[in-house]
Amino acid sequence: MAVSKCADSLPLYRQAKAYRRAGVQVVDSTLGDLFHRTAELVQPLYDRLLHLVAEKEIVLADETTERVQAKGRTRTAWLWSFIARDEAEKEMIAYVFSRSRSGETPVQVLADTIGKLLVDGYSGYNKVTLPGGRERAGCLAHLRRKFFEAQSAAPDAAKRAMAFILEVYKIERAVLDNDLLGTPQHLEMRQTASKAVMDEFKAWLDAEQGRHPPRGPMGEAIGYALGQWGPLTLFLTDPHLPIDNNASERALRVAALGRKNFLFVGTDEAGENLAGLCSLIATCEANGVNPADYFTDVLLRVQTHPASRIDELLPHYWTPRRPEPLA
Repeated sequence: MAVSKCADSLPLYRQAKAYRRAGVQVVDSTLGDLFHRTAELVQPLYDRLLHLVAEKEIVLADETTERVQAKGRTRTAWLWSFIARDEAEKEMIAYVFSRSRSGETPVQVLADTIGKLLVDGYSGYNKVTLPGGRERAGCLAHLRRKFFEAQSAAPDAAKRAMAFILEVYKIERAVLDNDLLGTPQHLEMRQTASKAVMDEFKAWLDAEQGRHPPRGPMGEAIGYALGQWGPLTLFLTDPHLPIDNNASERALRVAALGRKNFLFVGTDEAGENLAGLCSLIATCEANGVNPADYFTDVLLRVQTHPASRIDELLPHYWTPRRPEPLA
């Protein structure tokens, strides 16, 4: 039931209808109670997952809206995604529900951690990218989107800007095709070929800036690029740093589909429970683990499993128990 809601965005009332059609007489509220009870049982796993994400050198983050039921209407809350990889390149995805889009959520998750944070230009991440905190890395896909949207105002210039970005992606594609991702050779290619493209792009932006109204689409795109140039070129120094934040945006598609299917969550507590279960299920799927098999096993073990070995029950470390031998 939890997997159907979090992985497939199937509302509980639809699930209850399907159960009744199959002869299992269950009411919607019973499934709701079970969903939240499941979230409570695996809360320690979610907390540990979020902690491990925050420990990592490179974290990707993004946020999107989540509707919450209120008296006579709904109100806007937010769902944040935080993504990292461990030493074995296993992906961890953690969602955090919050009442607002303020910078308090990034602080709550990433305060007192160091490394790199890959995000767009939203100022809500500023508090964790101050000196002594994380270095801010920019997203080339987000930048490209701004130039794509500026084509109506300055088609030739916008296409030229997107061509520079495409060249960087072509270099990254060649790295991937030759199995060089994260290697010293990858770093060398970034510091030579990619840097040459970005240097030429920067010179073109400087020359082009005065030719467009600063508040027009093209002027704003150029202003964004120049204002974010440090974060946008940080990838040149680290072969492990992605050039875009697409993974984090993809992780939030579950929220977008949920908005269409179950429209809203009933309370803030329900939003927090949804974030916790979605985190474990998304991490299962990112690592090729069947989330239904995972929960079938872990829900029976989590209350008695030693706290000192909690990592064994996390999706990216979990292995199913072997069946007991027959007597």
